[in-house]
Amino acid sequence: MRPAAEEAVFFDGISARRQVVEVTPDGRGLRFGRETWPLDRLRRIEGEGLVLALAVAEGDELPHDPARLVLAEGALAAWVRAEATGLARRDLRRGTGVKVAGRIALAGAALAAILFVFLPRISDLLADQLPMEQEVAFGQAVLRQVEGMLGAEDSLVCDNPAGLAALEKMERRLTEGQGLTYDIDLSVFDHEMLNAFAAPGGHVVILRGLLDEAETAEEVAGVLAHEIGHVEARDPVRLAFRTAGSAGILALVLGDVTGGTVIGLAGDYILRASYTREAEEAADAFAFALLARTGVGTEGLAAFFERIEGMGGDVPEILSTHPASGNRAEAARAAGTGATEPVLTEAEWQALRGICG
Repeated sequence: MRPAAEEAVFFDGISARRQVVEVTPDGRGLRFGRETWPLDRLRRIEGEGLVLALAVAEGDELPHDPARLVLAEGALAAWVRAEATGLARRDLRRGTGVKVAGRIALAGAALAAILFVFLPRISDLLADQLPMEQEVAFGQAVLRQVEGMLGAEDSLVCDNPAGLAALEKMERRLTEGQGLTYDIDLSVFDHEMLNAFAAPGGHVVILRGLLDEAETAEEVAGVLAHEIGHVEARDPVRLAFRTAGSAGILALVLGDVTGGTVIGLAGDYILRASYTREAEEAADAFAFALLARTGVGTEGLAAFFERIEGMGGDVPEILSTHPASGNRAEAARAAGTGATEPVLTEAEWQALRGICG
């Protein structure tokens, strides 16, 4: 049974004027003034009472007509809820799903292009243009962040005098007369992780865990030569730009080399040495050539790679992201250079291993 006519409020969707109208239910729908709203096109809109709109069948605008009819809760509203079976339906135009899927695909392709094409290219370009003093300051900030990530409240830098003297001797052996672009700033952090890494600005860090694992000074020198290869290729600053993203790139370009978000991202990636395989292979090739020129030889580095390969599941995450250690050992031996003179005396080697006290 149809209810009697009731007063309702009508908004025409063009002006803000509130109109009181008398709504009469009939076989076609709701009739008020010159309007008739069919039951099968009524859609409910959120609001106080029963707020109705008309679904529209075509056009590129919203799926509902902007006009609104507001019924007070009562007999007429209850009748509309019972008779208008599509009241709660959400209308989607034909082809909407295809359009949405297409736009998602385009957005995904654009994001992939930004992440894997444009951002790396921009990062590489900006890395090559970053002033050296700015890069050095950035690297210092990264090292402080890495120390915090390793759980240190104070500095982790090891400073035993005899150990420092041995470390400096090793550095001179690898860098003097080599025409390097960077002045290498070499240090040892007092941490058990088996690792070494390069940071922007020529900073190279060896962690105590690597000294504990190495059996000879030549092994450590080989790892150091590899990290110098990353430094000379400017891999750390490229990695920092790529991981910082667009906001980080802007901050670095504007000179904000100590921004917390930028440094945090760069510190994490540099500590895990997430370079590309191509960058790792290039750093290995640089190391092989440097070790040959300086008479250190590649045998120590090959032996270190072999022992890392033998660690199996115990290989640290940082080393497991590098090219396969067994292949690297073969490549080092293929370089075919032996040591012409020890890097350190036995006493100096022991001093280096004890640099952290």
